[in-house]
Amino acid sequence: MCTDCGCSFTRSDKNHQTNLQSNPQLNDQQTLSVIHKILDKNDSQANHNRTHFQSHNISAYNLMSSPGSGKTSLLEHLVEYCDLNYAVIEGDLETSRDADRLKAKGVEAYQIQTGSACHLDAFMVHDALHNIQLESADICFVENVGNLVCPASYDLGAHKNIVLLSIPEGDDKVEKYPVMFRRADIVLITKCDLLPYFDFDMSAAKSHITRLNPTATILEVSIKQPESLHAVSKWLTNIHQQTIINPASQS
Repeated sequence: MCTDCGCSFTRSDKNHQTNLQSNPQLNDQQTLSVIHKILDKNDSQANHNRTHFQSHNISAYNLMSSPGSGKTSLLEHLVEYCDLNYAVIEGDLETSRDADRLKAKGVEAYQIQTGSACHLDAFMVHDALHNIQLESADICFVENVGNLVCPASYDLGAHKNIVLLSIPEGDDKVEKYPVMFRRADIVLITKCDLLPYFDFDMSAAKSHITRLNPTATILEVSIKQPESLHAVSKWLTNIHQQTIINPASQS
């Protein structure tokens, strides 16, 4: 978690209400003022990014999860089942391995190396937009840095948030990291082919998600189960059609 960028707290609404709880640093008004300025500038850039996507008739998706939940694997395999063309902006601390994997599948991809930053922000995505070809894309995924905390606090300019939870992580992660799941428009429970080998309570996980976020769509997914990838593709197609027909409703 960052110590200086503000992602150690989240704003509960557009009035920037804060949840200080037990973090003494965030009881300092000067610190809070700086954090608000950072987040306000990020939000302004995020709105610009959203306008950029919409001007290209592209719907954008912020893909978030802990490391190893299968974000890149999903994007590698989804290309075979999705009727929409997509580009990907990849975020990692170091290396271009994920972008290279996607390029090998014929997917337009650009790698952001954040160095020590534990999440992407709207300015990083803006820079990437000038280095990626969007002309042939219908949708754009922004694969955020693997982290269940900080990415939820930063608007990148995406239209929807996709959160992955993998079977090996355990069903308790939803309650442990509630902010991420509250922000999700869809939760993909991934690696479901591993259910027989892990003590993962699917009913409990779905119940936790629904209690935190009653409107979130929940899909069980495995890259080894084509029907589950078709379901993801169908959701993306529906959202894309809504976005390009009525973009104001997705802001």
